[in-house]
Amino acid sequence: MLKDITFGQYIETRSPIHKADPRVKMILLIVAIVFIFLSKNFFALGVSVLLVLTVMTASKVPFKMYFKNLKAVLPIILVTSLINMFYGDEANGVLLSFWKITITYDGLSRAMFMALRIILLIIVSSTLTYTTTPNDLTDGIESLLSPLRFIGLKSAVHMLALMMTIALRFIPTLVEEAGKIMNAQKARGADLENGKLKDRIKALIPILIPLLLSSVRRAYELAEAMECRCYNGGEGKTRMKQLKVTAVDYVLSLVSLLFGAGIILCNIFL
Repeated sequence: MLKDITFGQYIETRSPIHKADPRVKMILLIVAIVFIFLSKNFFALGVSVLLVLTVMTASKVPFKMYFKNLKAVLPIILVTSLINMFYGDEANGVLLSFWKITITYDGLSRAMFMALRIILLIIVSSTLTYTTTPNDLTDGIESLLSPLRFIGLKSAVHMLALMMTIALRFIPTLVEEAGKIMNAQKARGADLENGKLKDRIKALIPILIPLLLSSVRRAYELAEAMECRCYNGGEGKTRMKQLKVTAVDYVLSLVSLLFGAGIILCNIFL
């Protein structure tokens, strides 16, 4: 399961989305999430699917990388779908009824709708980290939060951007470390996959403690490395690569707005 978590990784494919300004990509990500949530019927959600498929194709990132993330959150998708399945209008027809449980066609439709919406949100969110380097993410977040400097948060802006980027950067590292620890425990005879739920939870304790110690050690090593390089925050910082909005950003924005208009029209007329 851990090897299926690819969120936070950067995959170089030299696609148009890779060349886009990170600030524009983050804004368009928020816009895409809003449009997906605004989808009120399957026609509007179908337009959202086309939007996400367009982004996946344009990023040139292998589709299997996107679907690996879905495997990691599959239990959440299933639980959410099951919960929504039991909330439906019986007037639209009953699909199955036993004991005190009634599943309606409306509930089944609602469950499918919610599952598809969660899948789209996960995929479109993964695109940002797949197509943006950690350094670009830091610069983009810091630039977007720069207005906060006018209310006395000048130093906090850079530190917040740095912390968010480091957190994203270390997700793949921690996943890889957890995988190594699990393999080491299995080699010593630990059973992490069989038995009762209580026993499986207890078996995770020998994994969590070394992982926590490893995370603390990496944090200290990173802090020492930054101190050795005389890192002093964003004060007086200059950038080798300046962020600029190019024609690619305008094209991506236009395409996103067209899809957004399609979603709104589907909500109104369908």
